[in-house]
Amino acid sequence: MQLSRRLVVPVSLLAILPPLFWAGNFVLARAMHAEISPAALSFWRWSLALLVILPFVYKAMWTQRALIRQHWAVLTLFAVLGITNYNTFAYFGLQTSPATNGVLLASAIPLIILALSFLIFQVRLSRLQLLGIVLSLAGVLVILTEGRPTLLTDMTWNRGDLWLLAASLDWALYSVFLRWRPADISPGAFLGAIIAIGVIPLIPLYAVDVLWWGNRLAMNAANISVIAYVAVFPSVLAYVFWNRAVQELGPNRTGQYIHLMPLFGAAMAIIFLGERLQPFHGIGALLIATGIMLASFLRTKNT
Repeated sequence: MQLSRRLVVPVSLLAILPPLFWAGNFVLARAMHAEISPAALSFWRWSLALLVILPFVYKAMWTQRALIRQHWAVLTLFAVLGITNYNTFAYFGLQTSPATNGVLLASAIPLIILALSFLIFQVRLSRLQLLGIVLSLAGVLVILTEGRPTLLTDMTWNRGDLWLLAASLDWALYSVFLRWRPADISPGAFLGAIIAIGVIPLIPLYAVDVLWWGNRLAMNAANISVIAYVAVFPSVLAYVFWNRAVQELGPNRTGQYIHLMPLFGAAMAIIFLGERLQPFHGIGALLIATGIMLASFLRTKNT
C-alpha cells in the first residue's frame, strides 16, 4: 500500500499542516544553531527521513524502478531544489537571522510562485496580481533592510536574510516545477526517490563540515530530539501533504497557505525563543499579506 493512501486527511488540512511543521523547523533550527551546524542538521534530517519512509515506499520504488531511471533528470531537479537546497539554505540563514525573519520571508513564497509561473510558464497575471507581487517584494525589502532603505545602497544586509531569501526562491521553484512531476510515478515512490537522490550531495557537504570546519555533532538527548522532529514532521509528513495538496489544488492556490508560517512561526519564536517583533516586521508582513490578498481575490473572481 502506498504511503499517500494511508494518510486520509482533508485537502485543506493537507495544505495547513506543512506551514505549521515548517515553522517549527525554523524555530528549532534557530534555537539549536549553536549546537547543530546547518550541514549536520540537513544531512541527519534527510538521512533519518529516508530510513523512516523506506518501509512504506520501498515496494513502490522497486516496482517502478524503470520509471525512476527513465525520469532521473527531473527527479534530480526536484531532489536538489526540495531536499538538498531548501533546508540547507534556510539553516545557514538561521545561523545569523532570527526565526521571525525566516518565517516572514517564507511568507513571500506564494507571490514568488505567481511571478515564476508568469516568467517560466507564461501564466497570465492581472494588474492586481502584478500589484500584489510588487507589494510583496516591498515587504521583503523592508524585512531585509530592517526598515532602513539606506541599506539598499551600502550593502550591509544581514547575510542570513539573503540565505533565507534564497531558500524562499528555491521552494517557489520546487512548487512551480511540480507540474512536471511524472504522473506515472506514485507519490510514495516519488518522495522516496527525491529524498534518496537529495541526500547524496549532502554527504560531501557534511564531510567538509566535520573534517574541514571541525563541526562535530554531539549525540545528546536535545540534539537527537530535534533531528527526530525535523526528520518526521517537516520532512516526511509535510512533503507528503504538500505534494498531495499541490496535486489537488494546484501550485498557486496551495502556495497561499505558506502565509500561515508567519503566524505559527512568530508565535513560537516569541513563546520559545523570547524574540520580539520589531516595527519593520509588522510593516513587511502587512505588505506581503496585502499582496497575497490582492492575488487571491483576483484569482477567486476569475475562477
